[in-house]
Amino acid sequence: MTGPEGEGQKATDQQASAWNDPRLPWAGRPRAVDIACWAGITITGLYYLVLLPFRADLVGTHPVALELLNGTIESIVSAAAFARVGHGTLLVVLLAAIPGLMKFDALYWWAGRLWGERIILLLSGKRNRGPRYMARVRRWGRKFTWPAVVISPFLPIPNAIIYVIAGWAGMKLVTFLILDMIGTLLWAGMLAGLGYELGHHAVVVAQTISHYGLWISIAIIAVIVVGQVRSGRAAQAQAAQAQAAQAAAAAQAQTATQTRAAAQPQAAGSAQPVPGGEEGS
Repeated sequence: MTGPEGEGQKATDQQASAWNDPRLPWAGRPRAVDIACWAGITITGLYYLVLLPFRADLVGTHPVALELLNGTIESIVSAAAFARVGHGTLLVVLLAAIPGLMKFDALYWWAGRLWGERIILLLSGKRNRGPRYMARVRRWGRKFTWPAVVISPFLPIPNAIIYVIAGWAGMKLVTFLILDMIGTLLWAGMLAGLGYELGHHAVVVAQTISHYGLWISIAIIAVIVVGQVRSGRAAQAQAAQAQAAQAAAAAQAQTATQTRAAAQPQAAGSAQPVPGGEEGS
């Protein structure tokens, strides 16, 4: 296609290819809901990074507050241990675990509804667990998704993968939240039982961690920074390879188009009869 229409189509294709980043879960230009959901997921990561310096300090001084803010294993165990020695109750520990563990889960469910397989593959990374789970969803339906949401806190994989699969599979938000709450209470109940059984010993450990909280926080932040730098370099290398592959494919397509365009006049010229050829014979 040539002329203004061809140039406009080419510009549109170039703009679309600029948005097709393999590190993003959508294809083409993002919608407002895409930006909002992606911004929310990004904020959750920043939220946990901001809390890192305070985790070691709060676990031995205000474990219930840490449980509300972060919902970590050590906060639930420590809060239950403090309840054993008379500081708080197990009911408060279990109730605090609900917002502490569930506060961002619906966001990943929404991401599954918006982006489907793309976000599942993105979160799965190189382990390729997402495609296996999607195959099970197609085969078993809610017989897989409902129990998976309930037991997701006990699985050795990021819970977000299960939540986006639930959204992709079409699970209603109310159903998801109910199942998620059941799993959260089961997980928090197990950890609270452990902390309550340990009692004073767990309290002493938590207070010791809080005493050295600054140095522990610095060590954790250093490990995370190194990991982020490495993953960022790997992502940049992968993106560069993808762009190089796209550029090579575009160059090959352009060369093939030019070759066909050059061959058409030659074929037309060879098909024309020579004037007077039959008379001279």
